[in-house]
Amino acid sequence: MGFSAEPILIWFVIGYGVLMVALGFVYSKKVESNEDFILAGKSLGPVVLMGTLLATWVGSGSVTGGQNSLAYSFGLWPAVGYAIPSIIGIGTIFIISSKVRNYGKYTVAEILEMKYGKVASYFAAVIIILAFVGIVSYQYQGLGYVLHVSTGISVELGTIIAAVIIILLATMGGLMSVAPTDALSAFLITIALIIAVPVAIAVGGGWDTILSNVPKTHLKPMGTLTFVQILGFYIPMLFLLLGDQNIYQRLASSRDNKVTRIGTIGWIVGLLIVTPLISLLAFISRSIFPKIEPGMALIALTSQLPIVIGGVLIAALTAFITTTGNSYLLSAATSVIYDLFGDNFKYKHENKMLLMTRILVPILGVIAFLLTMYFPSVLSVQMYAYTVYGAGITPALLAVFIYPKVTKAGGLASMAVGLVTTLTWELGFVQSTGINSALISVPLAIIVLVVVTLFTSKGGNQRELETTS
Repeated sequence: MGFSAEPILIWFVIGYGVLMVALGFVYSKKVESNEDFILAGKSLGPVVLMGTLLATWVGSGSVTGGQNSLAYSFGLWPAVGYAIPSIIGIGTIFIISSKVRNYGKYTVAEILEMKYGKVASYFAAVIIILAFVGIVSYQYQGLGYVLHVSTGISVELGTIIAAVIIILLATMGGLMSVAPTDALSAFLITIALIIAVPVAIAVGGGWDTILSNVPKTHLKPMGTLTFVQILGFYIPMLFLLLGDQNIYQRLASSRDNKVTRIGTIGWIVGLLIVTPLISLLAFISRSIFPKIEPGMALIALTSQLPIVIGGVLIAALTAFITTTGNSYLLSAATSVIYDLFGDNFKYKHENKMLLMTRILVPILGVIAFLLTMYFPSVLSVQMYAYTVYGAGITPALLAVFIYPKVTKAGGLASMAVGLVTTLTWELGFVQSTGINSALISVPLAIIVLVVVTLFTSKGGNQRELETTS
């Protein structure tokens, strides 16, 4: 079946967009300090927390890359299995979630600075910017696909419009306005996905017809991928999640430790529902649209569903993509202000810092847009961004919580090796070897952290990590 735009869907996108902007405006009025802007005044309850965690993690990376692209391009089961590293990561975060909240820091770099010194803070800020600006770039592409499907405009023009929308929303109210819209989007998309699956199967002519239209290899346990290739997709996501500054900021934004635990459990439940449903819908889309861009699989399917169901689903997808873009753009700006230049500002009044953060958001947003021109697919930029962060920051960050003996030298060496190895492999070896850089850089970063710690721990002076309650 050939793809054609369904213009009526744009009204659902516009309607939900107006609602999000209105909510963002209302909640932005509550922002009085940078703590309100970045940590929502540490006021999030369990429902909003679980919603914002789910919406942040299941953004364009899932509905245009991740399990969506895996199901369309390689097979159903590798896509369903994409939930495994997330569950492992969330389980680990659940164990340390109370500690994370009690630190109450604005950025991951601030946590690293307490353990490894100021150099670690600078290093982390650079890595976060490299990774998060990349993540924002494919949110633009995802929303560009939505506008293409719902209006017929080119993906390129849709991407430009998407960049303007995401930058505007991120600048308005920070996490104080993003979290409530996250929660609404998370519950809406969960309901829409549940309803859409049986309808999509019927639209596709029934399950037997769908299976007959999809390559037989797409039903194998590993699809068309090897075990090493599957690890190349799973490991970057796991190590991004384990150290994701957005997740840490949200955990630090909850009212108390009980809310943090409940919200994290709700996040796991939501993920176990959403990931298989996205995978299944993208698999069905492969049957209906065998020759479209993989990143468009789930979004294109909305044009074939009954108007109300397709409209609600595309609106929810729009919200997920938009709110993820907001979150990572805000997080990147926060890192620049607090970690790279915070010590050098002549004036450190809260209002000054808040204004600087809001000015920087659109600057980084434009840089993210420029990145959309240099990566061939959503999945490729996704794997780059995840690995830069997962190898450069996560091993050193997790060591703060689970490996108290780690030394300053061990942490700094791990960050340097993780970043340099990732960039070197991405630039010179990914295309020729077909091996994802995460399979090289993440293990190497961990090994370096442990080995350097062992060689420098004897007689070394260790910084004691202070916590704030």
